[in-house]
Amino acid sequence: MSGAGAGKGSGGREGGRSIKVRVKTAGKRTLSSKLWLERQLNDPYVAMAKREGWRSRAAYKLIEMDERYNLLKPGMKIVDLGAAPGGWSQLAAKKVGSEFGRGKVIGIDLLDIDTIAGVQFTVMDFNDHDAPDRLKEMLGGLADGVMSDMAANTTGHKKTDHLKIMGLAELAVQFAREVLAPGGFFVAKVFQGGTEGELLASLKRDFASVRHVKPKASRAHSAELYVLATGFRGGAPEDHELDED
Repeated sequence: MSGAGAGKGSGGREGGRSIKVRVKTAGKRTLSSKLWLERQLNDPYVAMAKREGWRSRAAYKLIEMDERYNLLKPGMKIVDLGAAPGGWSQLAAKKVGSEFGRGKVIGIDLLDIDTIAGVQFTVMDFNDHDAPDRLKEMLGGLADGVMSDMAANTTGHKKTDHLKIMGLAELAVQFAREVLAPGGFFVAKVFQGGTEGELLASLKRDFASVRHVKPKASRAHSAELYVLATGFRGGAPEDHELDED
């Protein structure tokens, strides 16, 4: 398997012209499932993930953010919210060294995942009342980073989808505020235009730097965006401006 820099600058092509795969609508396959399958088959990051042994294409999003902002360091304790199928936890375990007994990586998701060396995982809904306490018990102390790639099922209604993803992000921020050690970081999936108001205000109060990040591995047509907050200071009142990447 390649290290954290895997896939950098490759674009997923082996050379020569790429061939676009088209899927025929057959049996009970719906148009939406046909289009999803075509995207998967033609996605260079899906191909790279398979070649290089990552659990999902999402690993490349975290790889890019980590390379740019130096988030994951040896010995850190990391929490991965919405961990399945495990790409982010897999990278975190390698970077902090938990697969060799250093640091710690814990994850939670509604879906089960295959065992990952150095990752403690629980199948649970993060919305459940007991979920934060369960994660704190697994953590056994303060965390150096809280990562959330959680996403609710989309409805196609932009306003509704914004509200749903923001609700998850706000839960993740609340949890991060309770478990992060000073200097810790927080990263969460949001939608473009969906991080205004109280969420951004609270992040700017509690972190030294807050920025929007659109990794190259995020599909160009997607409204997906990440909010990255670094330098946790425990909710100090001083505000900082939002950095736009």
